[in-house]
Amino acid sequence: MERSEERVVVLGGAAGAWGDTSFAAPQLLDSGRCDYIVFEALAEITMGILTRARQKDPSLGYATDVIATIGRDLARFVKQEVRVVTNAGGVNTRAAAAALRAMADEARVSIRVACIEGDNLIDRIDELDALGLTEVSDGSPLVTQPLSFNAYLGARPIAAALGAGADVVITGRCVDSALALGPLIHEFGWTPEDLDALSQGSLAGHVIECGPQSTGGVLTDWEDVLSWEDLGYPIAECRADGSFVLTKPEGTGGLVDVRTASEQLLYEIGDPAAYLLPDVTCDWRYVELTEVGADRVEVKGARGGPPPSTLKACAQAIDGYKSTALLFIGGRDAERKARRLGNDFVRRAERLLDREGFRPLRDVDIEILGAESTYGPHSRARDTREVVLKIALHHDSSDAIAAVVRETASFGLAVPGLSGGGTGLPKPTPVVRLRSYLVSRDRFHPEIDLDGTAVPFEEPTVPPRARGSWEPDLPSEPYDVIDPVELPLIAIAHARSGDKGADANIGVRARHPDFLPLLRDQLSADAVAAWFAHRLNHGTFAQVRSGDSTFAQVHSASPVQRYDVPGIHALNFVLRDALGGGGIASLRFDPQGKAYAQQLLDIPLDIPTAWLAHPALAETPEVVNARKKRGQSPF
Repeated sequence: MERSEERVVVLGGAAGAWGDTSFAAPQLLDSGRCDYIVFEALAEITMGILTRARQKDPSLGYATDVIATIGRDLARFVKQEVRVVTNAGGVNTRAAAAALRAMADEARVSIRVACIEGDNLIDRIDELDALGLTEVSDGSPLVTQPLSFNAYLGARPIAAALGAGADVVITGRCVDSALALGPLIHEFGWTPEDLDALSQGSLAGHVIECGPQSTGGVLTDWEDVLSWEDLGYPIAECRADGSFVLTKPEGTGGLVDVRTASEQLLYEIGDPAAYLLPDVTCDWRYVELTEVGADRVEVKGARGGPPPSTLKACAQAIDGYKSTALLFIGGRDAERKARRLGNDFVRRAERLLDREGFRPLRDVDIEILGAESTYGPHSRARDTREVVLKIALHHDSSDAIAAVVRETASFGLAVPGLSGGGTGLPKPTPVVRLRSYLVSRDRFHPEIDLDGTAVPFEEPTVPPRARGSWEPDLPSEPYDVIDPVELPLIAIAHARSGDKGADANIGVRARHPDFLPLLRDQLSADAVAAWFAHRLNHGTFAQVRSGDSTFAQVHSASPVQRYDVPGIHALNFVLRDALGGGGIASLRFDPQGKAYAQQLLDIPLDIPTAWLAHPALAETPEVVNARKKRGQSPF
């Protein structure tokens, strides 16, 4: 297929989640550079919320604020000939399309709106049950009464809608990166055999799908980002071979460099050699990131293999009820008072449930915010004089939860320094658990509606083809450290973390290629499992010493997998079942593991003293103190 390497299609990412800022779209429009602007609005749990909204009101079931944001700037989209793609359709894409058309009529602009359906499986439970589907993580049977049940569709229906002339494409559940891959397939005519290009296009979508996370947001080195008030939203300048330049609008805040791009590349991808998407299996291990100008990073080197024969489908099922109480405790020994209060509250709750004839609590989670209880044995908190006690409870009955919650206020008459903060008693809320299944892709037949007219569409057949002779994982080799000095991981690496259901994902990138061999030796899967032993549900642990830090050592099979990403000098870790169920099924204060990377960056490593003069070493307080002790000056 003949391609013009000079042609560039420019994509802007205007939303990284439902509830993202309304300033993003105007910012990207002001740049005058975008051919397409995409709005990502859905997470797994969002589908359950939208399903319940539609059950109450048939005109709802979509991300109303995202559609309103698009509608607010419709005249500008039309004038600048910028096309829009969004998954804000949720579980009611037709209602979202109707709402947007009404906004267009009010603004007196003419647009063509396409909506894509075919991902919703809520009415096909009997059909799927006959297939004998089992949950991918624990093998349990198919849930029978889910709140929502949606499959992740791919990019080709989006490309078909654009090819039919749609100005705005509204989808339901699809993989986030498809919002960008669809326009690229449409513009460049990529076929199912163009696997490397499809992998690169998916990477472009992955990099911009979380909004400003690739342009300075949640960066480890956050002080290098001068302000979060006006973060620039991402722009991908895409070429016909799939390579692209990541940048942002001129004059905006934020930062684009190899650090911001690599942290987003690693974000929530699991195995970087086999990131499974409906259109392609991505191998991003050898992606190259090159700074080609101020706030400009070129991204190339992704490889692709045939897509999987199944699509992932996620159901949301109610599994009892929970409540979360937050109590402020001040004064001397605040942590010890909070710990006693948590234990005494649970004991009273157990007595009350027994007295009223309820079953025992299914689960309890107590965290003391301000005392670093989320760090477990790595807490450095000492003599804290104010904390927030979090008590989360799980029970099959909402009545049982309500009865227990009522007891919360009575402790205000017992505990010195206790205050509820004027927030009132928490109410029982459903525990919604994510259940994932793999469904043969021939069960799906996406439908495209363009202003009331059906657009013909059939998924192309992917010819059988071997995945290719990709390189095996790199062997681990000991790294001898001469004259060691103990420093935290953040001195030689930066990191990003997130979730995949109940699993946590932590990507760690060496600040310089010199540091990677040491990381590969000392930052093993077992070392990471040991550091997070207090958060994992697997394995048998015992306390051991490492330098000045005490942490648990895993004795059984590690619940952590480590993957190499040599192209960007990085390692990617997946911590299985490390989030207490994840999403709103979790009782934890950080159910998505957003702070896990920050915690891992404090793990101590033995580093050669000679590296204290290395120009890539981060200027942490530990590095500065180590230099002072040895009479060294910065490089």
